[in-house]
Amino acid sequence: MKKAIIGKKVGMTQIFDETGKVIPVTVIEAGPCVVVQKKTVEKEGYVSVQLGFEEVPEKKLSKPEKGHLSKAGVTMRKHLKEFRLEGAGSMNVGDVLKADVFAEGDRVDVTGISKGKGYAGVIKRWNAHRTPMSHGGGPVHRHAGSMNSATDPSRIFPGKIGAGHMGVEQVTVQNLDVVKVDPELNIIAVRGAIPGPNGGIVYLKNTVKNA
Repeated sequence: MKKAIIGKKVGMTQIFDETGKVIPVTVIEAGPCVVVQKKTVEKEGYVSVQLGFEEVPEKKLSKPEKGHLSKAGVTMRKHLKEFRLEGAGSMNVGDVLKADVFAEGDRVDVTGISKGKGYAGVIKRWNAHRTPMSHGGGPVHRHAGSMNSATDPSRIFPGKIGAGHMGVEQVTVQNLDVVKVDPELNIIAVRGAIPGPNGGIVYLKNTVKNA
């Protein structure tokens, strides 16, 4: 990847282009992110940088986290993420990346943790069909129903759909347009929706075009 940054989802709004057309956008507070660690071919076998986002009081971090950040000589950061950037070799620990690493017209992939939906049944979670509503169906219309397991194989295969915890999964939305960048406010507006609730942490990286 060429460019990447850590951000926080602020929320959705709409802006107008030059023709007056409404564009639905998600506003992201992107950076500033500080380079906490640099990995090299000589030591780790590849080149990358670890970015830190969102300052946090020292008392809210564990001793290993404080030691890692103190060794880098940077302020305490809550969120860390490693990226294999093309220009990572020229970066140094302590460098700061801001929202202007991206520009209007760029395409980005946004990764975040989806909203939690709690414990959900098989119909809501997997779009399963309900049982017939007439002729003595009983109060089981939204239940999972038979799992079709007989003497052979006498078990349920892994991956069988069922009720359970819905949401809170890593989701990536690809190929979103960067509509506006404000480096002073560290704001990036991308067209469309992105994963997670308002205030959730997201990772932006440039979309890699297929050859």
